[in-house]
Amino acid sequence: MSEQMTPFPRRLRGSGVPGRAVTLALCLAALLGQALPGMAEIKRVGVPKPGEKRLTIQIDPAEQARALAVHPRVGAGLPPEAGSQAPPPAAVAAAPGPLPFDWYWERVSPTRGAQKGRLSEALAALAMGPGGRAVPAPRLADLQAIAALHGREILAATVGTRVSPALVLAMIGVESSGRVDVVSSAGAVGLMQLIPATAARFGVTDATDPAQNIRGGVAYLDWLMGEFEHEPLMVIAAYNAGENAVKSAGGVPPYAETRGYVPKVLAAWSVARGLCLTPPELMSDGCVFALKG
Repeated sequence: MSEQMTPFPRRLRGSGVPGRAVTLALCLAALLGQALPGMAEIKRVGVPKPGEKRLTIQIDPAEQARALAVHPRVGAGLPPEAGSQAPPPAAVAAAPGPLPFDWYWERVSPTRGAQKGRLSEALAALAMGPGGRAVPAPRLADLQAIAALHGREILAATVGTRVSPALVLAMIGVESSGRVDVVSSAGAVGLMQLIPATAARFGVTDATDPAQNIRGGVAYLDWLMGEFEHEPLMVIAAYNAGENAVKSAGGVPPYAETRGYVPKVLAAWSVARGLCLTPPELMSDGCVFALKG
């Protein structure tokens, strides 16, 4: 989409030399990322009288090149999108120094294909934080309320897939807390926080519609289950960071957001599975929510 440029004030768009000089100053200031001085500080030079030396405005190419090197063009060098559900570049960059959930990943391997039975180990590690701290989990009552409102859509969307309804409920709890119209700063929309590219990829035309949003999120999770051979930690990480980010990192990427997101979803899963008549063991197991009324 083309951008509309704000026109210059009428007094700066004349054909005289002063107008051109100020216009040039504005353009150079925008190019170099420097603030303009106030209008009162701009020296007005009159049009030369007949017989006087003509005004010349020169730009030193070497000086201009040095300035452009210091102020590169906007967007230069930004990394490409990591994957379908990738966070914005600021969230994608691996954070230097210790991260809040480093203690968790010291106990649970983030490497893809590390070992079988990692889900049990990953769940047990949720309560092994420093000083006895545990990964925060949603309240049971909050997940019950979400299941009461959207349980039918969750069950309908997961029929015939490799995705447990309990996993969907857990992810909704973490992604949106059950708010159907929430929009993130990255443009992710609805219960399962679908970004526009993912919504379009899985046929979602209205991401604020709960049934469509859940169906699109489940379709993506089902695809990820196949892509990552039912490795739950990789599936959850890819839903947050994008499948390409997980493939490139060879496991859970070292992004602060994703390294925190995975244990939070696992903690929510531990609560959500308790709402099933028969608690699922795997994130691909079926579940019928035990709800009153």
